[in-house]
Amino acid sequence: MLKREFIKTAILLVIVLICVGGFWLALRAVLRTEFPLHAVVSESMVPTLQVGDLLVVQGVVDASGINAAPKTGDVIVFRKPTDPSEFIVHRAVDKTYREGSWFFKTKGDNNFGLDPWGEVPENYVIGIVVGRVPLLGYLKIFLGSPWGIALFIILILILLFADYIPLLRGRSETENQAFIRTCYYEFTSLYGEVSECRKLRLR
Repeated sequence: MLKREFIKTAILLVIVLICVGGFWLALRAVLRTEFPLHAVVSESMVPTLQVGDLLVVQGVVDASGINAAPKTGDVIVFRKPTDPSEFIVHRAVDKTYREGSWFFKTKGDNNFGLDPWGEVPENYVIGIVVGRVPLLGYLKIFLGSPWGIALFIILILILLFADYIPLLRGRSETENQAFIRTCYYEFTSLYGEVSECRKLRLR
């Protein structure tokens, strides 16, 4: 009986993961970019964008189509020229065409001056921001952190082995769900406290 329930749960999790993976691949194909979703992590684009916003990013086929102008230019996601592993969300305020490529000057709406790295080459541009969902970006930020990854793995293990854990065996399904929710809330509260402590140390 326990083995049968374990197999059912495992199959369900595989189906969910396949659906999520399929949705992600479809989103990448439709929006024509490898990174169709991005979370805002700083206040550099306030009030246009807020920390925690989840951004929908559309890839750029022709960089000449990017509108670059102070206050009205497109908000773009690009790799930071001084550190390509870091993504930046700023407004394109000027562009120059030379040697067969476009180069963009960028600026955060909440910043006083242009970005210090000078120009952003077109091959560093991930895409244009075409939509946003307030607050949902916090979920992406959390799941992308070590704490979030650990929580995700723990929840999957609990779902898979719930019937084998003495603490959960013998409880009703409702009680088990309540237990898992309690673990989740306790974990996220701990993560929030750790984040606040880090912020205080940085001030």
